[in-house]
Amino acid sequence: MNRRPSYNDSRNESRAEPPANAVAPWVIIRSPTLHPFVYKRMILRASPDARPGDVVQVYARLGSFCGRAIYNPNSMIALRMLTFDQSPVDDAFWPAKLQQALSLRRSLRLDDVTDAYRIIHAEGDGLSGLIAERYADHLVFEIFSLGMYQRRELIADALKTLLGEPKVMDRGGVAGDQWHVIIRADERIEQLEGFKVERDERETDASITIREHGVRYRVDVAGGHKTGFFCDQRDNRKRFASFCRDMEVLDLCCYTGGFGLCAKVLGDAREVTSVDLDEAALAVAKKNVNLNQTRVNLVHADGFHYVRQMMANKKQFDVVVCDPPKFARDREEIDDALRKYHDLNGIVSQIVKPGGILLTCSCSGLVSRDRFAEAVHHGARKNGRRLQLFDQTGAGADHPVMMNCPESEYLKALWFRVL
Repeated sequence: MNRRPSYNDSRNESRAEPPANAVAPWVIIRSPTLHPFVYKRMILRASPDARPGDVVQVYARLGSFCGRAIYNPNSMIALRMLTFDQSPVDDAFWPAKLQQALSLRRSLRLDDVTDAYRIIHAEGDGLSGLIAERYADHLVFEIFSLGMYQRRELIADALKTLLGEPKVMDRGGVAGDQWHVIIRADERIEQLEGFKVERDERETDASITIREHGVRYRVDVAGGHKTGFFCDQRDNRKRFASFCRDMEVLDLCCYTGGFGLCAKVLGDAREVTSVDLDEAALAVAKKNVNLNQTRVNLVHADGFHYVRQMMANKKQFDVVVCDPPKFARDREEIDDALRKYHDLNGIVSQIVKPGGILLTCSCSGLVSRDRFAEAVHHGARKNGRRLQLFDQTGAGADHPVMMNCPESEYLKALWFRVL
């Protein structure tokens, strides 16, 4: 019996043709999508003139127009969607997208409280592959795609024009001479995407000091993690401080000391201990303590080992924040990450005084809020502690989430009273 041809037949898929009126360069995918990522396995065909980094027209296999995207056949994420309609991606597209992102930040009145915040949040602002943060008179780009790296100068010039003169809080709001642009990219991303940030784009000799809610911080934009500072925790840092008056506080995995400094400077904590394994980060934390003319106990130690030592010493704290680095970089690491969250929070719950406050965080975007909360709960219960959840927060509003990409809501912050 002859089998009727079907569009599900791989032989038919391989012969998928674009519509007669298709404009090159184009790419044909298996099915329409509203997600900003189209993975390599979803690509059926590309026009011969489609080059890595090009903006291409995207069609589904049956001919429907899906939008326009940045194309990189060498990347696992072969298409990063820019539009889902007929809107052109031309010279006017980039300034318009940047202005749209800036209008949100201005409506949030971030400049009233800080000169450090996220201006472009990748998929959250419809610009997949690009993060841009402002630190005083510096713009720091973290790039995740070849196409965005190719357009870095165009985007930087447009952004500087839209921002106007940089007004720096540490100089009393006086306008700076110009914006300085730093380009960052993880080495793993460079290899996957096929680009290499030039040495002179990465490095800066500038001394960058920013302010946030009145607290001063040094930011290492050249060598620090990500873009050098965690703007996403801004609101959580301030709120955390509100629980710390006259309290003994532990900032575990402190990086450059943000939570601990807020506890001391804004919260008037009696004593603060900040712990991290990264010596370079602790060196910056020490500078931050001196900048704010305060006193924080800085401890160079692995978080797991430090907590176990405190347990052995029967030492407990009134208020604890636990903000470890990302435990899951890909889906294969999710189960291992959940075990780490379970084990770490299980022992951390032991060093919080009964009735004390625990703020525990996860920046692993692949780990859902529910699974993270479950791991924390079971870890504490296994160690005989009960957790009373009284709030759940995340990144600041300058880290918006587009509803067609909900997994970009990466930061989870759970607020507990430990019983």
